[in-house]
Amino acid sequence: MKNIWILFFALIGTIINAQDLKKTAKEIQEEGIELYRSEMASWYGTDVLKANYDKMENIKGYFSYIDGGVPKCIFFSEKNKVLATVAFPANYNPRDAKLDLNERDFTTKELDYFTIRQNANEKVKTDTIFQQYNNTSINLIPLIDKNNVKKVYAVTGPSVDNIVIFGNDYLISFNDKNEVKNIEKLHKGIIVQAMKEEKMENAISGLHSHVLENQQTITPTDICTLMLYYKFTNWDDYFVVSKDFVSIWRNKTNNLVIIKEKDFKRMAESIEKSEKNSMNKN
Repeated sequence: MKNIWILFFALIGTIINAQDLKKTAKEIQEEGIELYRSEMASWYGTDVLKANYDKMENIKGYFSYIDGGVPKCIFFSEKNKVLATVAFPANYNPRDAKLDLNERDFTTKELDYFTIRQNANEKVKTDTIFQQYNNTSINLIPLIDKNNVKKVYAVTGPSVDNIVIFGNDYLISFNDKNEVKNIEKLHKGIIVQAMKEEKMENAISGLHSHVLENQQTITPTDICTLMLYYKFTNWDDYFVVSKDFVSIWRNKTNNLVIIKEKDFKRMAESIEKSEKNSMNKN
């Protein structure tokens, strides 16, 4: 079986070069990883603060962002003052985090992150495009890229154990004045999958489908979810299938490839033929 997978990914490399989808895959991959880094800062930043701060009632909210390559979680008060900053190294080990409890104003950059997150939060509360499901919550992840493009991803996460959620996620785009200019639904509905508490010895893949015409590939939110929950699942490879494309995310290497659906079928046929020939020789 190992040889079949080697053939599979060798064929992918050939087809990807021919179809010129590398740029699209790279952009989605990079944004998904940035979402993951932000969420990890939020996850562990809250733990660090609770362990070292005895006035949690003063915390009104928080957001995370990447500051010069350093993931930071910012906690603010009702008066919109920064009460705590938690900065993380690459390993996100809470013991290595740097905690700053000096009250201060937002930096200019932080004020933009704060404003778009707050405006996104108001939209989630009032716009009927956003759906709410039992045992879930919507997390808001603001991003501002090097070209000052501002967006907030609204991602649904579980509030119960042993499940992974894809879907019910949204992309909220902003103008230069930090006003909402567009809201886009990234999945048609919500996809709930059970997770494994212990990884199985043999690599197993996961899969879900995209049916929206404007979302034909894996999304950055999918990648973020896969990275967050990889250690709790047995998905070494994950496939997202649409009408026109197949996206393949390799959890072990954090690498994405996207191929056309017709090429994927051709590869599957080649693999099946190779597997049959191998069985006949044995």
